[in-house]
Parts: sequence; C-alpha cells; structure tokens
Amino acid sequence: MRNNYNMLKQFQQYITQHHLFNPKDKLLLAVSGGVDSVVLCELCHQAGFDFAIAHCNFQLRGEESDRDEQFVSDLAAKYKVEIFVQKFDTNAEAAIHKTSIEETARNVRYKWFEKIRNSKTCLPAGRFEIQNCYIVTGHHAKDNIETVLMNFFRGTGIKGVRGILPKQGKIIRPLLFAKRIEIEQYANENKLAFVTDSTNAQNDYTRNYFRNELIPGIQKVFPKVEENILQNIERFTDVEVLYNQAIDLHKSKLFEVKGKEVHIPVLKLAKAKPLHTIIYEIVKEFNFSAAQVSDIEKLITSDSGKYVQSSTHRILRNRKWLIISPLQNEIASTIVIEENETDVQCAIGNLQFKKSANLTIHNSPLTIQLDRSKIIYPLLLRKWKQGDYFYPLGMRHKKKLSKFFIDSKLSITNKEKVWVLESNKKILWVIGMRIDDRYKITENTTAVLEISFMPI
Repeated sequence: MRNNYNMLKQFQQYITQHHLFNPKDKLLLAVSGGVDSVVLCELCHQAGFDFAIAHCNFQLRGEESDRDEQFVSDLAAKYKVEIFVQKFDTNAEAAIHKTSIEETARNVRYKWFEKIRNSKTCLPAGRFEIQNCYIVTGHHAKDNIETVLMNFFRGTGIKGVRGILPKQGKIIRPLLFAKRIEIEQYANENKLAFVTDSTNAQNDYTRNYFRNELIPGIQKVFPKVEENILQNIERFTDVEVLYNQAIDLHKSKLFEVKGKEVHIPVLKLAKAKPLHTIIYEIVKEFNFSAAQVSDIEKLITSDSGKYVQSSTHRILRNRKWLIISPLQNEIASTIVIEENETDVQCAIGNLQFKKSANLTIHNSPLTIQLDRSKIIYPLLLRKWKQGDYFYPLGMRHKKKLSKFFIDSKLSITNKEKVWVLESNKKILWVIGMRIDDRYKITENTTAVLEISFMPI
C-alpha cells in the first residue's frame, strides 16, 4: 500500500513516464465529487499543477445530483479554482438518440468538455491558453479492468482488450496506475471528504454489474485476477503497437489514393492473410461495421458493379479494383438555367456562360462553343440517366450514353460523376467529354454560346 508521499510520487512519475503533459500545462479536471475525482484534485493541488474544475449534473438522481453539484462547487472554492457546471436532461437525450443512459452520459459529457476546451480560452479569466489545455479524468486501474472485461464480452479487437489509454489526444487519465483501494486509503489519510453515488451499489448499469457481481465472482476462483488483467493490459498495449505496424504495412502495399478515392487491386488483396482481419482494419475507418466484412470479402469474386455501402462511403467492384469512395452529397439533382445566367454551381463543379460572336473553336474539352441560334431556354443541368442519348460531335447517328461511356473506357465511378446539359429535351453537352453534333458552330453560325467548365 502506498503512503501519502508515495502516492504523490507515483502520480508524478506516471505523468512523466507516459509524457502526459508538462508541469506548466493547464488542466481541466472532470470532477463528479466521488473519491476518485476528489483525490485527483488533491494530487494536482499537491503537485502544483494549474487546474480548473468541470462538473456534469446529469439530473438522474434527484436531490442527490444537486447535492453533488454543490459539493463540487465547494471543492472549487476550497482550491480557489475556476469551476464550470452544466446540467443535462440525460433521459431526454437518451430517448432522442436511442442510446443507453451510460452511453448518453458519456457522450454529452465529453462533448461539453470539448466545447469548453475549444472556446477561445478555457477560462473566462484568460489564464488557460486553448492549445495547452488538457481534459483530465479520474479513471483508475479498476475502471480499466472493468472496461477490458466489458469489451471482451461485448466483442472487440486488439484495441478493446488493451483498455483505456493514459493519453488520447487532449484527454488525460493520470490515475490508471492506482487501484481503487489505494485511492480510498489516500483519501482517508488526507481526510478528504467526498460524495457517494447511491446507484453504484445497483446493478442496473452494465459497469456496476461487472464491478459488483462478475469480478468478485471470478476472484473466488482466481484471487489475483485484477493483477493478472492489469499485466495483460500492458502486454496487449505492446501487441497493439505491433499489430498496427503490420496493418499499416498492408495498407501501404494495397492502397492507391486517387483524389478522394482509395483503389485496391483485387488480386493483391485476395492474397493478403489473414484476409478477413485485414479487410476489417482497412474499411472500419470508412464507417463499415465488422458485420459487413463478409459482404465486402465477397466483392473480390463478384462481377463489376457490385458494391457495399456504409453511412458515408461505398466499396465498389470495378473490373480489377475495389474502389472506396465517399457518397455523393449532391447540391441538386436538376438545375434550371435561364438565358441571362452566367455562373452556375453544381455537384461536380462550376459552369460559366458567355455570349459571343467569336467563331474560334477551343481544343479543350472543358470549354465549348455552341450555335446559340439553335438553343432553346431554359437549359437543364442534371446527372445523366439510363436511356439518355445524343449525337456525338462528328457523328450523324445517335448513340446511347451508356455505350458512349463504354467506348470511352469510363470506369463505373467516373460514369456516376457525369452530368449533361440539355435544351428542349436534347443533350447539348456531355460535360467535360463531348458536345452534340447538332449544336456545333458552322460557317453559317452568327452567334455563339461559349461554356467553360471548372471541375471541383
């Protein structure tokens, strides 16, 4: 068991060992009023760190929640530090987002912490420079053990079984070295007052069940289960480093980044082992779930045109490639263009219209000249659709756009980006590719409509 001096020394050594922050950095302490956060305050005070306090009132325990808020306010007064307090209607938030009370409380809590941290200054007095302000929580070793077990039984990868990291971006957890019993002893020896959450003894919440029932039950068979899990956490933390190095190596060999798209050669991916795991690690950052990996794996042997979609991206089989691309958020499906308009924005870029008498033909596919006398307004700007046809420049016979794209060797993803400009239900221009022969300028043309396209 650590005495007062050793606890403070271990606290400072842990911060230094894991490079959590510098002694002169500013800290925003998440304080509930429980023993963990109260000890965190005292250790930061004893170490001479500059800190403020943030307290969340989740309004889940009636008068007890208000009691905690008042206690933390008194604690801030004791240390003479700034305090931030926020009340949340947690039950209402949970109903709106269809999440558990635990998950909802965690989400609104960290969102609020970030709101404080991302303000011009962490404190109204201006003492806290935003780039040096860290959010500090009182998570300890027992929290880490419970988190690992919950992740393991819920189903997780390496990330889940290595538990809580002492530092994740601007979030710091400097008490992970300490067991709960040691924290309680430190509080008693220093005569630190704290409040107790009455729901901690109830098993309504998942973490409480693990804390009150599961872990004590396992301890009857394996008395040193907590020490063993903490050692495993250290091992899995190292394993994760090696694991990520291997995944990054696979990505570097497979990825061909083209703008906002990632192209992966199918034959090369098929040889990667273990295939299922590598696919998951590749696609999870594009918001694909573990449950979708089997469907994505089937794309390797599917025909072109098959795809799997997440909330933000799509993975498409296109000939010898899997193409990961963001879903298109189109500005409008059809844009009406009147005769006097000169500048029009669409999902793929910008069109500029200019009336002219200049009969000089540009060679660029991005600038065209049309015989203005043959054009009927309004024009329509839209995505192409199946069944569309036109008379490609230089041809006297019509051609379906789908066939034109095949002849032009356009990929499936590039086809989906094609827009057309039409007049009186006739396509004037397949934008960026070819104009319709019926609207070309000739020796009889007297007025020209020049259109320039600037793609995004």
